[in-house]
Amino acid sequence: MKKMIFIIVILISMILINGFVYATGSGDVNNDGRLDIIDALLVAQYYVGMSPSGFIFANADLNDDNKVDIIDALLIAQIYVGIIPDPGPGAKIIIPHQSWPCAMPGGIPVPEDGSLVFEANMQLDQIFNMGRTQYGDRQVFIIKSGTITGTNISGSVMSGGLDFQLDLSNGTVEIEQLLVLRTNNGSYIFLRSPGTGVSRDDVRMVWDFEAPNSSSYSWLNSGKYAGRRIVDTAAKTMRISVYDVSGVPVVPDSSNSITVTKPSDVEYQSWDYRVKDSFERNGSQFITENVTLGGSISIGASKRGSRNIIPITGGTVTGNINGVILSAGADYQNLSNPMTIDARYLWRTNDGEIIIVRNGGTFGSLVPTFEVRENSSYSYINDRLYLSSDPGGGAGGVQITFYESTR
Repeated sequence: MKKMIFIIVILISMILINGFVYATGSGDVNNDGRLDIIDALLVAQYYVGMSPSGFIFANADLNDDNKVDIIDALLIAQIYVGIIPDPGPGAKIIIPHQSWPCAMPGGIPVPEDGSLVFEANMQLDQIFNMGRTQYGDRQVFIIKSGTITGTNISGSVMSGGLDFQLDLSNGTVEIEQLLVLRTNNGSYIFLRSPGTGVSRDDVRMVWDFEAPNSSSYSWLNSGKYAGRRIVDTAAKTMRISVYDVSGVPVVPDSSNSITVTKPSDVEYQSWDYRVKDSFERNGSQFITENVTLGGSISIGASKRGSRNIIPITGGTVTGNINGVILSAGADYQNLSNPMTIDARYLWRTNDGEIIIVRNGGTFGSLVPTFEVRENSSYSYINDRLYLSSDPGGGAGGVQITFYESTR
């Protein structure tokens, strides 16, 4: 105890006499979303051999010397009282977790080190805090509308886009975002983009574009892009920024990079849809969907073939689960041979649960997967296997039947 008091006295005196020292860590040691004197005291506890709860080493190493000591506590305290500025977004390369590589498994650079391509400001239609699912704590954002502005591109963000945010207990964040842009000259561009970060303080998106090969925006297909995504839940807004990072060197080592980790008590979410095994057959009927659809949006030939997007505008679910289909998401079809379906959308059950649905695969081999709150009465669907019929004619759209999978 005497040693702890002595360190605190030294800490306070050093705050008063030290000048500016550049700090590179986030400083939010306990990952509560703010940097304050508690973080400094937790670092001091760690330094004297204690094991403070929720302590995140990577956030505590502010001077980037690969150790946590009283200097780091001093830097946090100086930031807190305003002697030196908050370092803001981290300056290190982020190495994604191997289960969510973000198309940049070798490292995501600081986006602002590249050149700005465009920004988009969007209004949010609905925000769902689903709670803990099999993958972690899930939030879902539905895009209402938006505008994009840039030197070489401008236009709008189509309604119905989906943004899935996953927060893990160790601070890790993973994002999946699906947007359709309409440029001012009438071209459509599809984005399905991942993102990640070791904390909410520094989440980086890796933007992936499918633009028509024949359009003036085909250059988006071959670039290397990273950026930011800022959500204001109170104002129901989302802003994204896209930077060209093709010229930014990414040579990670132990001093200039940080690796995303995941806790052991969660299932890893997958970027790809589940593929039907050869032994699977339709078992008992599970539910029937009647899905209403909007007009098709043709991206045309692009870097992954010919993309056709059919917006999902509503519908009903009946059977073992009863509810409605929300107006959000789409069937993001790839018309290449063989043609594949990749539908992403949301159910809201009659008792208010939100269920994320993904139905993908080739015709004759469609496989639905689900994500719902672990403590709901529907949590069994997170683990069981299901199969889907091909879409058939339905009122205002299509009818689809899901079955339990059996051997």
